Amino acid sequence: MGGCAMVAQTLVNLNAGARTRLSAFIGAITILVIILVGAPFIEQIPMAALVGVMMMVAIGTFQWVSFRIINKFPKSDIFVGILVAGITVLLHNLALAVLVGVVVSALVFAWDNAKRIRARKYLDQDGIKHYEIYGPLFFGSTANFLDKFDISEDPDRVILDFKESRVVDMSAVDALNKITERYAAQQKKIELWHLSEDCRSLLKNAEGIAIVNIMEDPTYQVMPGK
Repeated sequence: MGGCAMVAQTLVNLNAGARTRLSAFIGAITILVIILVGAPFIEQIPMAALVGVMMMVAIGTFQWVSFRIINKFPKSDIFVGILVAGITVLLHNLALAVLVGVVVSALVFAWDNAKRIRARKYLDQDGIKHYEIYGPLFFGSTANFLDKFDISEDPDRVILDFKESRVVDMSAVDALNKITERYAAQQKKIELWHLSEDCRSLLKNAEGIAIVNIMEDPTYQVMPGK
């Protein structure tokens, strides 16, 4: 109840031309006085009249312009908005609808960010092409991962560096197998560096399915023993 009043009060204030903090203070105090002092009088107002008032408030506060620009919104935002509205209408529970909307929005955000796998590319002094992978490699990012490579233009030796990445599932293993086969078809060699222990275990378990060339991680002796 308090949340609905706060949102409605803000919208009504803005639509009425209010622009200062004083208007919000006066609106809040007025609502408090009505609740504490005017409750017996408000109880005399027929429910049908209050329904009519709320309908007009809903019509007046709804952003009708959103229908005109809805095709410019992200599809995830449109889905969440429709989902929240549908739950509110069907279950008559705004709090639950908002909670579901927040959870779905968080999941969509996590999914979108997980799919954004990146690759930093460079040639070292020996003419070896390096791909430094950033972001998890899983079923949601394999398509973007496979698009990162320029197989025809790459040299005979290519290194995939997974220092900032992880091989998560079997779809990722299959993607590595595909990219290995594509380079092999061009008579080129691709190597995997800096795989974590869990990634190595996953690839080892898939030896009968995927064939990838895992190299031992390079070691750098800063202070070699005397």
